[in-house]
Amino acid sequence: MSSVISNVFSNYKHILIACLVIAAYLSPYYILGEDMHIRVHDNMDSNIVWYKLLAESGQFFSISELPNIINGLPRSTLATPFDIMVWFYTLFEPMTAYTIGQTIMRFAGFFGMYLLLQRQIGSKWIITGVALSFAMLPFWPSGLLSIAGLPLALYLFLSIRENGWQAPWYHWLTLMLIPFFSNFILTFVFFLGLMGLFWLSDWVRFRHSNQAFFTAIAGMTSIYLFKNYMIIYSMFINEDFTSHRNALDLGHNTLVETISLFFKNFLTGHTHDMALHTKIILPVVGLAFVVAVYKHLRPMLLAGLLLFNAALSLWYAFWYWEGWRVVKDNVMLANTFNFSRIHFLDPMIWYICFALALWIFWRHVRFGKVVVALLIILQCMNVFWLNEELKYDRLGMPTYAEFYSEELFESIEDYIGKNQSDYRVVSIAMHPTIAQFNGFYTLDTYNNSFPLTYKQRFRKIIAPELDKNTALKNYFDTWGGRLYMYVAELGENYIFRKDSDNVIDNLEINTDVLREMGGDYVLSALPIENHQENQLAFEQSFENDESIYKIYLYRIQDK
Repeated sequence: MSSVISNVFSNYKHILIACLVIAAYLSPYYILGEDMHIRVHDNMDSNIVWYKLLAESGQFFSISELPNIINGLPRSTLATPFDIMVWFYTLFEPMTAYTIGQTIMRFAGFFGMYLLLQRQIGSKWIITGVALSFAMLPFWPSGLLSIAGLPLALYLFLSIRENGWQAPWYHWLTLMLIPFFSNFILTFVFFLGLMGLFWLSDWVRFRHSNQAFFTAIAGMTSIYLFKNYMIIYSMFINEDFTSHRNALDLGHNTLVETISLFFKNFLTGHTHDMALHTKIILPVVGLAFVVAVYKHLRPMLLAGLLLFNAALSLWYAFWYWEGWRVVKDNVMLANTFNFSRIHFLDPMIWYICFALALWIFWRHVRFGKVVVALLIILQCMNVFWLNEELKYDRLGMPTYAEFYSEELFESIEDYIGKNQSDYRVVSIAMHPTIAQFNGFYTLDTYNNSFPLTYKQRFRKIIAPELDKNTALKNYFDTWGGRLYMYVAELGENYIFRKDSDNVIDNLEINTDVLREMGGDYVLSALPIENHQENQLAFEQSFENDESIYKIYLYRIQDK
């Protein structure tokens, strides 16, 4: 028995070491639980609550509206019942579901990149090190395998392309399971499009139709379409509402601003797909080309991938160029669908480039193995340092428990003393999803899509505040995914702790419209000095030792 264990460790120690590092990376989620610091933007302020509300509603396969949000949020705007995260949130508490998602994301990212790099790299230590650093990237949490799973999907497609119908059955099975763990619209619509072009290229070059490869592409696409049946139903069969996305007015950058955005994205990435490649990977790739020239090498794959990544950044930047407005103003799909998201392929490509560059160092540079080892360690430290707990604790952000402050909002619910479905609230100086998480029915929200008519009506409430702040007005009118009770003097700041000295001195809202829409209470994280001028009656303030907030409850007075 001991000899078997010894052999396993000897043959797979590099993988075991990597798994231990990933376990250490994940340990805060398991040790701290709800006291963990996690991302707020596009996470706690949105997706976690969307999954929670959908799970609690039981409306998995229903096409009826979700009553908790804006007096009825269309069901098609939320996750499909075939999204595995919906079931994690149904079976477990939200933070447990989140931790499971993080665990799947990290290990799938590691083993997917490990398998993919084995095709090109001859050093198991380079393969393991690069795969490990990729697995610890700060992927967008709710994306699950949308970005982290791309190397695995590419490996499986390449296997089927080469082996045809002889590819292992579990390769087919894994490929067909990925759609349930990932987002079609975010990344895989672009990835599958590229796979389709790859198949077409093979057909033209080799005069042979690879039926197995085509079947894999078509099969995965079909599963995604089946999974997203609600979106298809609402778009093509029962167009029961016009989305606010139809009125998007994004992309007014000048040519100079567009070029600047290209360099910014190429050099630093995007908040949802950060590759953390600026300090180490980019210089290493550059030096690899210098070595290649000196040693008379032709790293065609490395050059091709680098140029492809540059092309993705260029496309991303030009999507927001003012010249595109002609197309967006006349073709609705171009205005409502974000075609620039193909840049989410960036992290996978950067880490393949990193591995190829290190492989050049390994073989062609004196003491190359030592240099490679140091570079891998540095990059792993670079990404480990951005573990959610470490990063957001450093930034002074709230923990999961602090952000949602369940006990505090339970005391507010008890004070009001009515069934939460019998009244409506809005939030000021804080994210409305906090109230939603705690069971309150809200007139304000943050969602990917909602009726344009509701947005136009809601705008009347905050119009006086928008008129006082040009940046907020532009933000709300050109994008407007956040139906927030904006306050001009606060800007886009949504977290105010109870020790804050801020006071809202000059609030101007259209309370009549708020009342007509069913508003009963205002929850504010800051005191409103002129609340009486806005027909708001101060009820009581709420705070406790555990919460970071002091919530001021105002009742909307009868007309």
